[in-house]
Amino acid sequence: MPNLIQTLQGQDSAFLEIVAQLWGIVLDTSSRELNAERLAERMLDQETLLEILETLPADALITLQDIAHSGGRLAWGMFTRRHGAVREMGPGRRDREKPYRKPVSSAEVLWYRSLLARAFFDTPSGPQEFAYIPTDLLSLLPVSQGGANRQLGRMATPMERAYPQPATDHILDDTCTLLAALRLSLPLDDIPLSSYPLPYPLTPTPLVSLLASAGLLDTQDLPLPTPTRVHLEAPRADALAQLAGAWVDSPIFNELALIPHLLLEGEWSNDPLRTRQTILGFLTGLPTNTWWSLGAIIDDIHQAQPDFQRPSGDYDSWFIRHRQTGEYLRGFEHWDQVDGELIRFTLCGPLHWLGIVDLASQEPGEPATAFRFSSWGLALLQGTVPAGLVSEDDKIYVRSDGRLRLSRRVPRSVRYQLARFSNWDGMKDDFYRYQIAPAALERARRQDLQIAQLLALLRRHASALPPTLIKSLEHWEAHGTQARLEHLLVLRVASPDVLQELRNSRAARFLGDPLGPTSIVVKSGAADKVLAALAEIGFLGAIDEMKD
Repeated sequence: MPNLIQTLQGQDSAFLEIVAQLWGIVLDTSSRELNAERLAERMLDQETLLEILETLPADALITLQDIAHSGGRLAWGMFTRRHGAVREMGPGRRDREKPYRKPVSSAEVLWYRSLLARAFFDTPSGPQEFAYIPTDLLSLLPVSQGGANRQLGRMATPMERAYPQPATDHILDDTCTLLAALRLSLPLDDIPLSSYPLPYPLTPTPLVSLLASAGLLDTQDLPLPTPTRVHLEAPRADALAQLAGAWVDSPIFNELALIPHLLLEGEWSNDPLRTRQTILGFLTGLPTNTWWSLGAIIDDIHQAQPDFQRPSGDYDSWFIRHRQTGEYLRGFEHWDQVDGELIRFTLCGPLHWLGIVDLASQEPGEPATAFRFSSWGLALLQGTVPAGLVSEDDKIYVRSDGRLRLSRRVPRSVRYQLARFSNWDGMKDDFYRYQIAPAALERARRQDLQIAQLLALLRRHASALPPTLIKSLEHWEAHGTQARLEHLLVLRVASPDVLQELRNSRAARFLGDPLGPTSIVVKSGAADKVLAALAEIGFLGAIDEMKD
């Protein structure tokens, strides 16, 4: 940042006269450069500076301290929201109206004393305008800069942490389920994932984005064979560390776009990676094993760093609409609904899904009101493998009718392979359920999978393999489906003569195979035509409704 002499040299002569007047300094030359040097020399005198500080209004001192606590500079938009505007006016209007005599804000009090200035500085996201204190002046201010790293938020109250929701590694099981569904091109809405607490349970959309970030999917969101196999065969701790690391470093996992009730429109773009790193920075230094208030940390960020995801302080060009109400959430007045909600989503969504933070609520089933780092949290954020995750050594329960039951401790790679030979039958009592069925076996055959592979998988990982199921699978491989259930429309008549007369009528083309002397199959969609034909030959009929 510029020092005081550089700052003053950028001002016009009349402005320097105003500064000198307010500091009680006499300028005895007409040279702007010499006057700037004279002012800087006197203003950097410690005793003179302290005298000026003693004359400042309380709110101006607070403003000065706020900038100092922020490392000597604040983004201009954030600064003016906190401390008021510096009215824009050229030298002519300024000299006529003399705004320094009746400043409208603490910002103007400091501005006309050159205790702060305004300039563009380079940032990772490009040039940005800041309010700043000249560097040599900043070093003389009797204010502590420790507030720059002050802890955000507060400890949670007993009520806020009344009902804990510990972090889990269930995202590994959901990853296996989703990879299998993507491999089989199943509708994602039909694939239930594990239960997560409100307000943001895990859904397929963010999980697909996470798996893409981890390099498990191709550009069509289909599993890449080798990375998928390596991930599913890895120990659970290693696999969880892989997903957490992928999220932390991902430039494509866009939390803002994944908040379910927000719709992003227009050509603008945000920087999810930089924003995520900033939010994680807010959590640095929070005490471990301590519940922290979710609402309080969001409120403190609102006060201390509201522009954390908007480096230029731009709240107008981002077109974000509420999906339910249709309202556009533009302007700083919607900070809680957009920026505050992004912090809430990050903590209650990815950080909890990935096992990094525990959550707690005031009542069972209500949205989270508190959080803390889990026993795995710091390791996962530091890119190391956490300790204490269970091993995958359970066996598969197999029934003779082809139904399979798998716990979360059955190897994920095994469940992924079994899903290719069977139909998903939901989850019950924390067990995954599948059904080996002809349609699934046919689907596997089209993918060049063999029954021998399925039997080898079951023999290796089942607690017991019923002989009748082995026989059924071997018969299917040799002969295909050997029995089939069908829904048929059957016509039953009073006597064989009636059936024969109908078969001799023009309705014969609507009849199928005979089932006996007085019953016959009616072709699909032909019921009304057969009833009309019966009426024409003198018989009235009716349709009996089927009952399950």
